[in-house]
Amino acid sequence: MRRGRTAGAGVEVVVVGRGGTYRWAVAVTVSTVLAALTSVPPAPPGPGPAMSPAHRHGPGGGAVARGPGHGHGSVGGVTGRGPAHSRGPGGGVVARGLEHGHGPHGGTAARGPARPYPVSVELTSLAPAVIREGGELRISGRVTNTSGRRVGPARIGVRIGAPGAIDTRGGLSAVARRAPLSRADGSEVPGRTARLAPLSTGAVRGFRLTVPVPDLELDGAGAYALTVGVIRSDDADADADAGTGTGTGTVLGLTRTHLSAYPDATRLEPLRTTVLWPVIDTPRMEALTLRTPDSDSVLPVFRDDGLTAAFGPGGRLRRLVEMGRGRPVTWVLDPDLIVQARAMAAGYRVARTPGGSDPQASTEGTGGEAAADWLAALRTAVRGREVIALPYADPDLASLARGGGASLTGLLRRASGTGRAVVDRALGVRARAGVGWPAGGELDEGIARYAKGLGLDTVLASGAGVVSAGELVSEGATDDGAVALEGGTTALRYDAAIASLLFAAQPAAGASGAPARLRLRQRLLAETLTATRELPYARRDLVVVPPRRMPLGVARVLLTVVDEGRKAGWLAPAGFAAALRKPTAGRLRGFDGYPLARRDGELPPERLAAVVRDRRRMRALAKVLSDARATTASVRAALARSVATGWRGDPAGAASYQRGVSRYLTASITSVRLVPKSTVVVAGGSATIPVTVDNGLQQDLTGVELRVLSSRPERLKARDRTVPVRASRAVSRTVRVRVKAYANGPVWLTAQLYTTADGRPWGAPMTFRADVRSVPSGAVIFVLVGTALIVLAVTFRLRRTRGR
Repeated sequence: MRRGRTAGAGVEVVVVGRGGTYRWAVAVTVSTVLAALTSVPPAPPGPGPAMSPAHRHGPGGGAVARGPGHGHGSVGGVTGRGPAHSRGPGGGVVARGLEHGHGPHGGTAARGPARPYPVSVELTSLAPAVIREGGELRISGRVTNTSGRRVGPARIGVRIGAPGAIDTRGGLSAVARRAPLSRADGSEVPGRTARLAPLSTGAVRGFRLTVPVPDLELDGAGAYALTVGVIRSDDADADADAGTGTGTGTVLGLTRTHLSAYPDATRLEPLRTTVLWPVIDTPRMEALTLRTPDSDSVLPVFRDDGLTAAFGPGGRLRRLVEMGRGRPVTWVLDPDLIVQARAMAAGYRVARTPGGSDPQASTEGTGGEAAADWLAALRTAVRGREVIALPYADPDLASLARGGGASLTGLLRRASGTGRAVVDRALGVRARAGVGWPAGGELDEGIARYAKGLGLDTVLASGAGVVSAGELVSEGATDDGAVALEGGTTALRYDAAIASLLFAAQPAAGASGAPARLRLRQRLLAETLTATRELPYARRDLVVVPPRRMPLGVARVLLTVVDEGRKAGWLAPAGFAAALRKPTAGRLRGFDGYPLARRDGELPPERLAAVVRDRRRMRALAKVLSDARATTASVRAALARSVATGWRGDPAGAASYQRGVSRYLTASITSVRLVPKSTVVVAGGSATIPVTVDNGLQQDLTGVELRVLSSRPERLKARDRTVPVRASRAVSRTVRVRVKAYANGPVWLTAQLYTTADGRPWGAPMTFRADVRSVPSGAVIFVLVGTALIVLAVTFRLRRTRGR
């Protein structure tokens, strides 16, 4: 006996055997259907969901959605599926709420967003990750009652997608987007369910399922949609249904993932897989430096001490090094991170306020030992491996190309050359330079041209913007590898779909992140396997590019996927040099496909203009220092960090860092100044006027000179056209200017510092008053009397000469 309710009618129907009540039951059934038809509002016009010819009724009486079989036959524990395959007794019943257009609770749903299920289902483990031969599929997870009422009892069952193996990568995305349970999810595997006791509001309960692989009835190598659902049986015989897994009842919740199968007898050409392993972080070192008073050493100042935890045991950067050691990956390093680690190991300071201009307002850093240990671990991990040294501080190529960063090309190119030398010397390797990485892999003509100007011959690019003349599959499918563009640039295309999955995933490292890590692992396995099946016998490349600041959860999943794919046989690790070998001719797609979301994260042009302005000021500062090398090196590195790609997603941090560099330069420039003077008195025909120069820098001042101009040169005039200025660090120096007085009275003098190298004014001029009292009236009379005596003497001699 089986009970059920007709959707929308609310009439209970009892169906019994073929005895004397058979005709009565038929009459009741007909009446019920008529009542349902009159009570349900008319559906909107349009074609309804058609049933494919492969749908058929199983022994249980329900319709089973079956796609055409792939005809692979039985391989190991993977069973072939015919065109109208049936799972056996009870396996062909489709529950109410499983068809398209039905809500989660069995009634007819209105068109629009489906109501959320009352329970959430999460998978925490699935083993094996790849189905090989026979055995069992072990699934565990947890169910949470997210509704405001008690739920249950119910059963938990497993379904394999009805169409069989998914043939396209677009099909994988379609499975991930699918919302309500539908015929496409297939029917429940009979006899392999778990009972779920009633759940109160907010209750969480774990579950485990074990399904023999033959019961999954897979069609050979490929990725399959796997659905785990919670079903409440609405029959009086709910307990019996839970044991048979008929699939009838109300859907309370579900989750989907992908299941990859690769029998040992499968012989597909593996994808040559290049995996990049970025070790990059946000810039931390400021332009500030602090010269120690007891020695001549210079300590860098950091914005914060966050790298101490990242370098330490369990930190992100430390774990990335440990996880990548001995793995078939290509290391991608930012030379600036190596510079910062070495600076920390040698001693550093931490600013009390990020972006400040006073190096004295800092405390001693505590991460020197952690940084030294990290450098040693990295040196061991990269030994004998391929290493890419990005341009110094990993500049934002797209922002620079689109925002007018041409003035910074020389600075960045010089910094990049220095960066590679730092990596080689610090790690004992010969790193590959000349590789650029635009944000998001976006590449257009402007970005390619700017990268070439920086000396970058290779650019990592998403396949969306580059087309190859020898593409093997249609656009949107996998076709990675090197493409030679006009102008001598090589674009190394990487898999955009995998990159987007890695960029979007942020799984936690602990137990709470297990469902997200599992979902990502299964999806990546399905993506790479489906990519292999696109052209199963062609030699092709797969380039995997994770996020720059790769989370540890993503790193762990990525390594697992590479290991599982390699052991199964559809992935073959390859190096970066191999991926660049024999590039095909190609071109940029030639349209402005740069995403708006990516534009929003760019550095604004006004900030780039501020960096250019700061560079000019840095050059001016260097002209007045006795030893400009240390200062200019720290400022030059800070300017490169100001345009780092790492600031994407943190506009406030980017603005704060750039302002900090500007404030430091402003404070440095204004610390060399003339001390204001009051009125001075010049008492004498020849005198000296003292002018005080204040040197607030941390090193000696040598490259300036002083000039003094008079408003009344007929009264007072400077005898020295220029006076060199020498001042020790952090002291004030008084410079004496010789003047000549000619007449009494007030005179305004203007003192101005100039750079010795190019004679340009430095700082603001200082004007002060000089009262000339060097020519008193008595002195004037004395001069007149002397003159008269000389005239008399000359006259006397002339008269005597005439008399003779």
